[in-house]
Amino acid sequence: MTLIKDKYSYVQHQRKEIDGNRFYLDSNGNPVASVTTILAETKPPESKEQLENWKRRVGHEEANRITKQSTDIGTMVHEAVEAFYHGHEWDTFPETDDGRVARKMTQTMMDHCLPKINEVWGLEVNLVMDDFYAGTADCIGIYNNKESIIDFKTSRKMKKKEWIEDYFLQCVAYANAHNKAFNTNIKQLVVLMVDRLYLHKVFVIPEDEFELYTQKWRIRLSNYLNMKFKEKNGG
Repeated sequence: MTLIKDKYSYVQHQRKEIDGNRFYLDSNGNPVASVTTILAETKPPESKEQLENWKRRVGHEEANRITKQSTDIGTMVHEAVEAFYHGHEWDTFPETDDGRVARKMTQTMMDHCLPKINEVWGLEVNLVMDDFYAGTADCIGIYNNKESIIDFKTSRKMKKKEWIEDYFLQCVAYANAHNKAFNTNIKQLVVLMVDRLYLHKVFVIPEDEFELYTQKWRIRLSNYLNMKFKEKNGG
């Protein structure tokens, strides 16, 4: 039995890799960068420097191992939550150290974060703003009685709100694309996070902060588009 309410007719958009970055084909068949690509390309210099310093400190081989492990665990948790909402068996984790960690993280997510999701309209939903950007939202629906973009995040350790602004910018980009495509008025952004100590935290950007994050996202998008225009024209 599915727990998803098919309120909107979501469609899949073709993905493609260009120079190692993810793009989607928009409604006109033109490639537009993913939200995550845009945010990665427009990170402040100090943020990029911190990442490079960490790689040098732990060594590139160890950094790659940590990154892959985090990605693998995150994928397992996402797939389990998706299976749960589709009414499928979700506890299909491999009996490995990472699989056992992912199982416990998923159970924590289900026990403490998911109960306030009142309704799910779609999971892994492709959203496109023609000519500008696209991406895949983890979850769209109603959280704590408000229409929301909902993001499931796993982390090695719990993060503070001021560290994860890009997560909110990702969500606000999806909200704006959904509002335009489906004439909705989604203005609540929700990030549900579980770490490897099985701590959980709910980050909510309420409606009165929505425009602030929309403006921040538009600046990052504009910076990206200007950068790509200059690259294309030899500027």
